[in-house]
Order: sequence, then structure tokens, then C-alpha cells
Amino acid sequence: MAAMGRNESVRYEPDENPPLPIAIGSGVQAAMVIVAPVVLTVVIVARIAEQPESYMTWAVFAALLVSGVTTVLQAARFGRIGAGHVLIMGTSGAFIAVCVAALVEGGPSMMALLIVVSSLFQFALAARLSLFRRIFTPTVAGTVIMLITATVIPLVFAALVDVPEGSDSAGGPAAAGAALLVTGALVLRAPPAWRLWAPIIGIAVGCFVAAFFGLYDVQPVLDAPWVGIPFGGWPGFERPGVEFWALLPAFVVVTMVGAVETIGDGVAIQRVSRRTPRATDFRVVQGALNADGMGNLLSGLAGTMPNTTYSTSISLAEITGVNARRVGVVLGVVIAAVAFFPKIAALLVGIPGPVAGAYLLVVLALLFVQGMKIIVLDGVDHRKAAVVGIAFWLGVGFQGQAIFPSLLTGGFWGVLLGNGMTAGAIAAILMMVFMELTGSRRQRLTTGLDAEALPKLTAFLRSFGAKAGWDEASTDSRLVLVGEETLTSLLDDGEGAEGERRLVVTARKAAGGAELEFVSASAEGENLEDRLSYLGETPDVTDVRETSFRILRGYASSVRHQKYHDVDIVTLHVDEVR
Repeated sequence: MAAMGRNESVRYEPDENPPLPIAIGSGVQAAMVIVAPVVLTVVIVARIAEQPESYMTWAVFAALLVSGVTTVLQAARFGRIGAGHVLIMGTSGAFIAVCVAALVEGGPSMMALLIVVSSLFQFALAARLSLFRRIFTPTVAGTVIMLITATVIPLVFAALVDVPEGSDSAGGPAAAGAALLVTGALVLRAPPAWRLWAPIIGIAVGCFVAAFFGLYDVQPVLDAPWVGIPFGGWPGFERPGVEFWALLPAFVVVTMVGAVETIGDGVAIQRVSRRTPRATDFRVVQGALNADGMGNLLSGLAGTMPNTTYSTSISLAEITGVNARRVGVVLGVVIAAVAFFPKIAALLVGIPGPVAGAYLLVVLALLFVQGMKIIVLDGVDHRKAAVVGIAFWLGVGFQGQAIFPSLLTGGFWGVLLGNGMTAGAIAAILMMVFMELTGSRRQRLTTGLDAEALPKLTAFLRSFGAKAGWDEASTDSRLVLVGEETLTSLLDDGEGAEGERRLVVTARKAAGGAELEFVSASAEGENLEDRLSYLGETPDVTDVRETSFRILRGYASSVRHQKYHDVDIVTLHVDEVR
């Protein structure tokens, strides 16, 4: 249930309009933090895949432009596209491994087509997010995030020793060490406001040391024009071949992982953007997913790396307290504008490999722990532990070609299983599907959401209680009572809605009791979790509905209300009392 208590650090909520100087200042500050990671990710991928300078310049330009446009989309919200919150968009580190593979196997044109096709899956996920809630769980998301780091880290180690021939042998270690030392020190000990600048400061120090050893070539920066567009770098598309179909599953899986990350950011940004906490509105999350999908689609069409939401959005929201949409619009405009200043991009493109590798080492280390945290916070029992352990080590084994190396010599299976993230993610998803199919059987009731549903629901819950071994008194006093009051709340919530509304109720045994799930057509009413939280501030019963809420709070050990564009889902856990 949503926890009450005002967050006084929030200066401006999303729907409020701060003075223009504050909006511009906050937007420019955030853009300064974001531009470097957006560019660096593209540069690292292009360098590892040994792409020409012309393509790298174009990819950087397109990445900045798409990141800026989609950041504006997230903040402004057009229909169902955008969260209506300040969610910063930028190139996705999760795609590093698969994009390198695509560039090596088929070049930028094949990578672009893979990104376009896989982006369609994200739109589908956003439209039917409620259907995938039991498959794309925190356990799967955390495991895949850990696998992403395990897949990319060999490339990072290679970048650490990537120095031009004839250079001073001490230059690479010195530059990488300086960048890593400064970045790590700031992350570990700096105040929150300075931690956001840790990557930029570390990269700047690393580049200074690299220049001392002659590893930073400033000539391309001097030659780059101040204003311009790098025409001629767009890769176009090509007809898909065997490599395309072998890599497509990997791109789809990573796209789904990026979507899970966006879901997490969409939930978190709501938590930090309001003075009074509210239950998560999954319509906001769906909007964030749609904007993320649009970013991937535009990235593919432009021939650059895919987008994702940056978790830095949450850190900035907590530190500045300025969460108005106007800030997000300014931020997006600034990021897009930087794309038209090639000298700024050239300054970032020239960062030496060891410095970029040190930066990425810190990012991936934190990402690995973030994956672990997602798993632990969701709760780990023996089943989830098996899923995580088996999937992770299978992925590592396939990535290192230690498992069935004869299958990894080329062709469809070689490309598919040769990527450890893909192999591990497929294993995790298959295990989750297996657990869902073999779990305790759900009993199901389908009826209209109207007054005539009440006797049907009562009979259904009594039948379930008898089959589950509940005694009659416990069934009536807890299970039936909670079910009836939930139905009453949903009826009141949708009062005045046009057309027939359907209700699907499922019940199954759960640890120590029963789990009830009510799925109905979405209504515009208030979230039940919020109403239950408000009860602590309203000791007197003011209307009939309050009685239902008090019963739910007293007899259900947990209540979760998820509002989507298409459905409302209320999940309750009822403890059995013998």
C-alpha cells in the first residue's frame, strides 16, 4: 500500500510551472550531465566494431537528436506516448554487446533494421503490459541485467589496453587509472550533488593524463566545425539474411530488458516527483514505454544505437526537487541542440579507449549490483535462487564458449547462443513460464461487473475455500468478506462508465492463505491503495465506501491496485485463520 508522509524536498510537481529561469537552469544542468554518456556509448560500440569515422560521426549526431526528441516526448506526453514526467532518454548500455555483434556480422544497415523490428515488440508490450506481469518479473529483469554486464565486461577490458602503436606503454594504465581513481573516489565519498558529475570529472582527468602521454588527439576537435550536420553517414537498410534472423531474438530480449528498466524508472519517477506519495499509476508507465519504443524506432530509422530511460532522472529529481514537465522539455531541447555543434561531439569522440573503458567499468559495476538489488528486493526463495543461478551461469558459459562449443562455430545457433545475455535470458524466461504453468491451479470466475455479480462471487469464493481446505467460518469471515468489499469498491469506482464492463476473478492457494485477483475494464476512479492509505488521516467514516476500505485494510494482509489503460488489476492476499 502507498505509504503516506509528505516529501517536502519536492519544489515543483510535474503539473506545476516553475519560473522560466529555474526551468532553463535545471534543464541545462541536467543536459550537461547526460550528453557525455549518450555520446560515449555510441563511440565505444563503433570503435569496438571497427566502424569508419564517417559512420561514428553520424551515429553520434543521430543519437543526440533522438535522445533530445524523446526526452521532450516523455515530459510533454502526446496521447499515450510519454510519461508526463521528467524522464531523460539516452543511448542504452544494455545494447552494447548485441549492437557490436550486429555491426560485425552485417554492418550498420543490418543493425538499424534489427532495432526497427525489435522496437515494435516494445509497443506491443506497452499496449498489453498487464498480460506479461507474471513473466517479466523482477527476477528475470535482475538476472538479465547481471548478464549484460558479464557479456560486455570483456569488451571493456579490451578497451583498457587499446592504445595506438608506438605510444608510451605507461600511457594507457596511467590514463585509465586516473579516470577510475577519480570517478571511484567521487562515487564513494562525494556529496549527492557531486556524485552526478563523477563520470564527467573522471573522464576529464583521464583525458588530461592521456594528453600528457600523447594519447588524446586534439586535431579532430580543432578541425570540426562549430555548427553543422554530418550528411552522408546514414547507413540505410538492407535485406535480412541468416545473420539478421539469428540476432533478432537477442535484440528482442534486450529490448524487453530495456523495457523492464523503463518500467522501474517509470515507477520510481512517480515516487520522487510528488509531495504526497501515491500508488503507482501504470498508465504513466505505459506512456513511458511507448516513448521508449518511439526512441528505439527513431534510432533504428536514423541508424544509431537504441534509446532507454536513464535512472539518473530519479537522482536529479531527488536532488533538485524540480520535477515540472517544463524542465523535461528544456532538457530535451538542449540535448537535441548539441547534435548540431560538431565540435562538442568531436571533443567527446576523441576520448581515448583506456579512459572510456575505465568509465564503462564503473557504470557496469554499478549496473551489476543494481541487477542483484532488483532480485533481492523482490524476495529470494529456493525457486527464484535456482532461476537466477542457473540462468546466469548458463549465460556466462555460452558467452565464454565453454558450453557446447561445437554449436557456436557459426550459423543461426552460433550467433543466438554465442551471446551469453540471450542464452541466459531465454533460460530464465523458460523457467518462469514452467513455474507459472506448473504452479497451484487458479480457479476462475468470469462475469459482468454489475450488482448481479455479487451472488456469483460469493458462491465462487465459498467453493474455492472448500477445495482449499478452509473451514466455513474462516471462508465467510475473511475470504468472502474481502471479495465482496473489493467488488463493491470496483463497482463504485466505475459508476457512470458507459458500456458493459467485464470482471474476471481468479483465486489460488498462496503461502499461509489465498491470493485473489480481480481484473476489470479500466475506470478513471481513484486507486484503492491511495484510499486505504488515506484512512490513517480520516478516523471518522464519512461515507459508505469508507466502510469497504476499512474492511479491506483489516482483513487483507496486502492490497495492490494496478491501473492500466486497458484494465484494472486488484491483487489481494488473505491469510487463513484456523
